[in-house]
Amino acid sequence: MATKKTVAEQGLQQKMKVLAKLFDAGCKTEKDLKALTLPTILKIPDVTVPDMTVITELQKQVAKNRLFSYLGGGADEPCDSTD
Repeated sequence: MATKKTVAEQGLQQKMKVLAKLFDAGCKTEKDLKALTLPTILKIPDVTVPDMTVITELQKQVAKNRLFSYLGGGADEPCDSTD
């Protein structure tokens, strides 16, 4: 029996698929991600309009230093740490 994924799980799965496409296309660093333009994004194999939306959101979140929060689906809140 298949289990139904939550919206958050579906969102994270989509983001991971887009990250895999970016890695496969040679985009391996935040600098590479920031440098992507529409023409270079369109050259990524099998890129879709929803993928492009995720890519632009990834670019925004990297610029804000909030990538981890974005990928996790949460707000940018401090973690409790015992360090």
